[in-house]
Amino acid sequence: MWTWFYRLASPPYVYRTAASLIPWLMTAAALTIGYGLIDGLVFAPPDYQQGDAFRIIYVHAPSAWMSLFSYSLMAVAGAIGLIWRIKIGHAVAAATAPIGASFTLLALVTGSLWGRPMWGTYWAWDPRLTSELILLFLYVGVMSLRAAFEDPARGDRAAALLAIVGVVNVPIIHFSVVWWNSLHQGATIAKIGKPSMPGSMLWPLLSMLFGFMCFFGAVLCMRLRGEVLNRERQAAWVRGVVK
Repeated sequence: MWTWFYRLASPPYVYRTAASLIPWLMTAAALTIGYGLIDGLVFAPPDYQQGDAFRIIYVHAPSAWMSLFSYSLMAVAGAIGLIWRIKIGHAVAAATAPIGASFTLLALVTGSLWGRPMWGTYWAWDPRLTSELILLFLYVGVMSLRAAFEDPARGDRAAALLAIVGVVNVPIIHFSVVWWNSLHQGATIAKIGKPSMPGSMLWPLLSMLFGFMCFFGAVLCMRLRGEVLNRERQAAWVRGVVK
């Protein structure tokens, strides 16, 4: 029953599996992001309040969602590395961190561009914005802490602990618009009941979200292969691969 789980602990198996997934994930990402951008930026009707400025949501919302997903995955992978001492867990966490930080930065930048016409300022110390900025600092902290140790194993453990502790910020970001008086608009998709967007706006957004997930998966596989090769560079199977 758990054979698949133990296979994921094998660096050669993970290296080969990641390589086989990359073209499929990249193809899916190109198709769904292409559809989402064309349908969302060209064919979706303007918002009755925000006008065409709302269209930044097709990049901002998937980026913000992926920033939370990436951090959660990084924390889970780090926990697997700590609890079960599976080295691949630490490799996944290390490969995920810069991707998640990039999504977080993109979410902050696009959110600021949206905030200028909507709020009259690029930045406000809003609970959602502030907690998302803290998330970026956590990503940078995890990467810096891992690199600060000469012993890679100690760096992995320290980075995993910080990632696990910092995961408390994920629900804070998600529920910040509910718990506090926030300038940021409330949930429109991930909520109980029918989404607050018409289908003509919703479907391209869902397509972009799926496309961002596929793109994340493809880039993660690429980075993971590099991490595995670097960490297993003394192993016999790696010497056979790089010949």
